[in-house]
Amino acid sequence: MLDAVFHALAHDARRTMLRRLAGGELSVGELAAPLHMSLAAASKHVRVLEQAGLVQRTITGRRHVCRLRPRPLSDAVAWLRFYEQFWDARLDVLQHVLDSPHPSVSEEPP
Repeated sequence: MLDAVFHALAHDARRTMLRRLAGGELSVGELAAPLHMSLAAASKHVRVLEQAGLVQRTITGRRHVCRLRPRPLSDAVAWLRFYEQFWDARLDVLQHVLDSPHPSVSEEPP
């Protein structure tokens, strides 16, 4: 499931849709409008989000309403947080290198 979440997050349009859904339910048409895409294209993006478990779509007549399901996002964040310790260690080493005095570039070797 985590692969599907990261796949869904890999596209800017889907990230934009999720951001907008954080404010409340929206129809597929409402999700498509600011992205300047057809309903068919938006529906394909919503389908990817559904497959990742990030969106729940309710169909009433011809109206498709989407709602954010944040649980898979928290699973992705937990996975990323595990690796944060490795990033922090690397950034600490980089900071040490940057803070260390370096010989001037214009100096000639002895």
